[in-house]
Amino acid sequence: MDVIELTRQLGAAIQADERYTALAAAKTAVDNDAEVQDKMKKIEEIRLAYQTAAMDAEPDEKLMGKLDKDFQDVYASLMVSDGMASYEEARAKLDDLMNYIMQILYLCVNGEDPATCEPQEEDHNCGGDCGHCSGC
Repeated sequence: MDVIELTRQLGAAIQADERYTALAAAKTAVDNDAEVQDKMKKIEEIRLAYQTAAMDAEPDEKLMGKLDKDFQDVYASLMVSDGMASYEEARAKLDDLMNYIMQILYLCVNGEDPATCEPQEEDHNCGGDCGHCSGC
C-alpha cells in the first residue's frame, strides 16, 4: 500500500472520529441558527461599510471608529452565543487532534520511530492565541 492510499485511510478515520462528527454537527447547528446567521450578516455589513469608508479620499475617523466599535460589539455577542461557543469548542478539539497528528508525522519525517515517537507538550506562556506567532 502506498503513502497516498494510507493518507486517504487516515482521512476516513479522521472523518469517523467523534471530534470530526461533533464539529460537523456544530456547523450544521450554526448554519441553521437564525440568531447566529443574523449576527454574521450584520458583521459582514459593518465590514463592508468600514472598507467603503476607509477608501474615501478623506476617511471619516469618527465613522470608522463607530463602525469598528459596532463590529467588536456584534462579534463579541456572536462569540458568546450558545451555537458559536459550541462550534468553537468542537473546532478547537478537532484542531488539537490535527496538530497532534501533524506533530507525529513531523517526528517520523525527521527519523523518529513511528511506533514510539510522542510529541512533547510545549509551554508557550502565550495564552493560546497563535495570532501573534507562527503557531505551536
